[in-house]
Amino acid sequence: MATQVTAQRGFSFLRIAIALQTLTIFLQAISAGLLLTSSYGETLHAVGARVMYGASMLYVLAAVLAWKPGGGSPRPLWHASGFLVLASVQVVLGIAHVPSVHLPLGVLMFGLSVLALARR
Repeated sequence: MATQVTAQRGFSFLRIAIALQTLTIFLQAISAGLLLTSSYGETLHAVGARVMYGASMLYVLAAVLAWKPGGGSPRPLWHASGFLVLASVQVVLGIAHVPSVHLPLGVLMFGLSVLALARR
């Protein structure tokens, strides 16, 4: 009984973490548009990048907690770790101002995050 409650709690925390990550990536797309049209867009996009990266780290933490105490599959941990690698590459490309790779990678990350959310 306790294992089932822990697994459900871990599952819901994992789902919330993925939803938060998906939302932050979507907001990054909006702030990227503002980056092109307003003076405060660059600041908003830079702050959003930090929040998105934090959400990716939270996703890893949630995957660890869903896997370890509940005895679940390590697959979400691999997905979360891979996503953190993509987020790291995305941040580096953004700092280096490489929009030809930064923008498509952002679209890919949003699609993968929506897919991960749909699977949970």
